[in-house]
Amino acid sequence: MAAGGFCKLPDGMVVVALNLPRPAAREGLPGPSTDVRFLVHAHNRARALTRLRNLGLRAVYLRGNAAPPTPDEITAVLHHPDGLVWRTTPDNGVPVAGGGPAGPQLWRPVRALRDSAAA
Repeated sequence: MAAGGFCKLPDGMVVVALNLPRPAAREGLPGPSTDVRFLVHAHNRARALTRLRNLGLRAVYLRGNAAPPTPDEITAVLHHPDGLVWRTTPDNGVPVAGGGPAGPQLWRPVRALRDSAAA
C-alpha cells in the first residue's frame, strides 16, 4: 500500500503527497527498489487522486496522513505550472552504482515520466 498524506492550504486547496512503488520493484526486476513520490496540487483530495488515476495509476488510494508533504515539497508543487511533480524518494546516503551516495534529486514534471514510459 502507498504511504502518503495531505496538507490543507489556507485558501482551501490541498497538496497530496504519495509514495508509490516503482514498477521494477513490484515485479522483482533487477535495479534499485526506490519508490516514487508524487505531489499533486488540487481543489480537494478526491480531485488530486483523480489526476493521478487519469495518468494510469489506477490503484491509488490515500488512507490516513502518515507521510504528509513537507514545506519544501509544498513550495515545489505550488511553483510548478502543472501542479503535479514527482521524483524518486531519497535513499538517505545509500551508495548507488556509481560508487557515491545518492544525492538529492530534483522534482520533475509528470510529462518527463510519461515521455520516459513511452520511449
